[in-house]
Amino acid sequence: MRIGLLTEGGYPYATGEARLWCDRLVRGLPQHEFELYALSRSAEQEEHGRVLLPEHVTRVWTAPLWAPADDGRSYNWRERRRFAERFRELVRGICAAEAEPFAAGLYGLAELAREQGGLYAALRSETAVRAVESACRAPGASRAVGTAQVPDLLEFVDELERALRPLSLDWYEELGAVDVCHAAAGGVAALPGLLAKRFFGVPLLVTEYGVRLRAHYLEHSDGSRRPAVHALLAAFHTRLAGEIYAEADFLTPGNAHARRWQERCGARRDRLRTVHPGMEADRFATVGEAGDCGDPDTLVWVGRVEPAKDLIALLHAFAEVRRAEPGTRLRIFATGAAPDYLADCRSLAAQLFPDEAADAVTAGENPVTFEEIGGPEVPSSADAYGAGRVVVLSSVVEGFPITLAEAMFCGRATVSTDAGAVCEVIGGTGLVVPPRNPRALADACLSLLRDPDRARRLGAAARARALELFTVEQNVAAFREIYLQLLARGPARPDGDVPFAQPPEARVPGHWTTPTWAPLPDPAGAGTGRAGADADADSGAERAGAGTGRAGVDAGAERAGAGVGVGTGRAGVGAGSGERPGGGGVGGAAGGGDGAAGAARSSEAAV
Repeated sequence: MRIGLLTEGGYPYATGEARLWCDRLVRGLPQHEFELYALSRSAEQEEHGRVLLPEHVTRVWTAPLWAPADDGRSYNWRERRRFAERFRELVRGICAAEAEPFAAGLYGLAELAREQGGLYAALRSETAVRAVESACRAPGASRAVGTAQVPDLLEFVDELERALRPLSLDWYEELGAVDVCHAAAGGVAALPGLLAKRFFGVPLLVTEYGVRLRAHYLEHSDGSRRPAVHALLAAFHTRLAGEIYAEADFLTPGNAHARRWQERCGARRDRLRTVHPGMEADRFATVGEAGDCGDPDTLVWVGRVEPAKDLIALLHAFAEVRRAEPGTRLRIFATGAAPDYLADCRSLAAQLFPDEAADAVTAGENPVTFEEIGGPEVPSSADAYGAGRVVVLSSVVEGFPITLAEAMFCGRATVSTDAGAVCEVIGGTGLVVPPRNPRALADACLSLLRDPDRARRLGAAARARALELFTVEQNVAAFREIYLQLLARGPARPDGDVPFAQPPEARVPGHWTTPTWAPLPDPAGAGTGRAGADADADSGAERAGAGTGRAGVDAGAERAGAGVGVGTGRAGVGAGSGERPGGGGVGGAAGGGDGAAGAARSSEAAV
């Protein structure tokens, strides 16, 4: 099967949010061909280069969302009028929160871009700015966008052009030939897949481990962006998410929290299936299976130091813990940091916990330490989790808590705030408290520090749950099944062709009909083929056997008996029979047949 994997700011780049799980998915399904269609977010990301790709990644297409994309194209008056009509529909759907004109405008612009080339100049033209202004002032527009001024309109048009840049890409002829489009995120990353489904009928699968719409709502909500621009962009992404959720053939949220967002935006329940992200359990096996539960007086925090993680509340909670248990330490391991917020946290830790010294001649030491993973003391994240008995998560905003799942793999008891998918991940194997409540966080930590047996039991239960739900194997198995479901119920293409008419095994190199333990086919075998049929001498005839191919028929004789299998090929099908000395036969042609103990394969279409 050919799978077009759509990413934004992740795989195959060396940095990115979804890089790891995409890489594990691709490497876990070597029987399929993957074509990567990647949107990059910054020049720095491209400068880091790509990860080493496996051989079954046959093609990589990239396009930047950050660089200027002026193609120097000019438009005649007919094209300008057509663009203005479609763009007015698009912005009317955005400002008035109407799905129908938004979809009509989006697909109309896509068809124009496909026929005439890029839309860069048109999307940044005065016509576009005036259309947005009219839509903001029109009856039915929301109050938030009605206050937009000229600077707001210019900024929104600039952002809109970047978001709609996939409409002008030259990917679609190739993307339309794949068997399944798999978007590794929602929003702009799924837009090429949405158009491939519209133009070519390619089934669309969308995976969201962090809801892009939620991220856009939270982005710049602190007032760093003008309110009218924020409202316009939020309305655009809401309409885009609704269209993607309505048109996708299958949606795989990474947790129930993401699933609720998708359902509220119009996703159908019969097209939803929760698939937890897969992590490499072997990385944490040494710590998780060790009898040592870490320092009994140490609390551990691991993650990116940023405001959403609310380390300020954690430091205040640790002050309460220190009053009750003076010998306790807090080790903060940063995987990344917002510099200003990290400086604030260091300053607060110095104020709350003066350096302590054992006597008058030794240097003092602060009970709170800020460390980085990769040093001589903590070479890996598993070593960081293993440094203490209890792992703490203090976030106020969270999607799928990766660090929490990693702590569970390490067999550590956890104390977490109720944010995002935390309760779903923990499932009763840890303590959960309300966010922004240092007192509750401190009480939960003290209860585990004072009861080592309870902490050990919770850690063992947490590791068992993680091994059941969050491994790479369960993730890959789930997507293997979903790909087959999409293959089985794939819709007809607009051009009348039958999806998956050529069987996926026809693309597997080598003698795919010969078991690994069987000898290679004898060159003395004969194979014949006629017009409209596929016959393969290597696979349809073995050793002194014969294979025959005719249009519309496919039969294969199985080992240790005879069986008939009926299947369809692209322009016909082949018939093959083979016999081995001593009984049975192996037969089948790449044109479409695989006789399996006399069972007939279902026909996808009548040829």
